[in-house]
This record gives sequence, structure tokens and C-alpha cells, in this order.
Amino acid sequence: MARLSRDQIAERLAKDIPEGAYVNLGIGLPTKVSNYLPKDKDIFLQSENGILAMGPLAAEGEEDWDLVNAGKQAVTLLKGGSYFHHADSFAMMRGGHLDYCVLGAFQVSRDGDLANWSTGESGAIPAVGGAMDLAAGARATYIMMELLTKDGQSKLVEKCTYPLTGVRCVKRVYTDYAVFQIEPEGVVRVIDDCAGVGQDELRRLTGLDLVF
Repeated sequence: MARLSRDQIAERLAKDIPEGAYVNLGIGLPTKVSNYLPKDKDIFLQSENGILAMGPLAAEGEEDWDLVNAGKQAVTLLKGGSYFHHADSFAMMRGGHLDYCVLGAFQVSRDGDLANWSTGESGAIPAVGGAMDLAAGARATYIMMELLTKDGQSKLVEKCTYPLTGVRCVKRVYTDYAVFQIEPEGVVRVIDDCAGVGQDELRRLTGLDLVF
């Protein structure tokens, strides 16, 4: 079986969001999740720039550029949705009112540490931003990323080498190869071998003693 595309990763993650959940989708890849949430379930998307009950990304030609998410993408608003001050949005994020946040990552450690804002390269963004508040405030942090870097190194690691966004905050990692559950005592459990590569290959790719 082939590795999942980015849209397929988003679709796989969307299946695990329960009805009634309040969810923040981070900038970049996680915004794709909004296009795959089931329309027969009430799931409330929040954007850190001040939107609640955000819908899918706007179709080409139907954009309202006064209605954008935190990544400046044109979005839609579901019936009953609202938009409000940035400070109120961060109070929601920091106050434990979000069930899930979905973020991208440069690295996730086996203990659930998250590094997603800087690789230390020249010209990198200068601050951690709202991801820090989300990782600390949401009840569960889910990561959506490709498992390997362009040079074939695993982003799921023993210990993060990049500056941290949050400590022991990640609960689950969705990748193009598999879905990984981060459990206590540094246990990383494979809960879905999406690409069907098998236990030995996943252990080789990650360099971790994975549990199945």
C-alpha cells in the first residue's frame, strides 16, 4: 500500500474527532482537516484569530477575504458561527476550553515533547506564537506531519533537538506511514499502519522500539 497523501492524512485524522468537540486547526497542513469533518456531526472549529464554528476552506472564486483563518486562508462560517476579539480567542485557548488542537511539527519525541516553530536556521520565524498556548491549553494535542524529512530522517525521535513548543503535550501523531499513540513512560504505540509497511519497517524508519 502506498504512503498516504497529505489530504489522506487529514481525512484519517478527521475520523477520530468525536461529535461535540471543540477543535483548533493549526496553520499549514492541519487546516486540511476542515474539509473532511463529517457533515452529520456537530464539531466546532476555533481559529486563534477569533472564529468559532469555522467551516471548510472557501472554494476558489467564493472567497470572502474578510473571513480568514490564522494562516490567512479564506474560510467559511457554519450556521450559528461567530467571530470575536483576538484576546477572547486566546482566553479560550489558554483556559482549557478546547478539546483538541491539531498542529504540524518538525519533531515529536517519544515522551510527547513538541518542536514545531524553529529549526534554528537563518531567517526562521522569530517566536513560538500561538502554538505554545494551544499545546499547553488544549486537552489533547494531535500532530499531523509527514514522518520523514526530505533527507529521510524521522521526525518522530527519541529526544527533540530543536527548540521546544511544549513538553509532554502530544497524545497522537498522524503521518503518511502510520498513526502513533504517545503513552506514558515513553511508549510509542502504532495504532494504524496506514501504509501497510509492517512492524520491522516502521521500527527501521523511526529508530524507535515501537509497540503494536
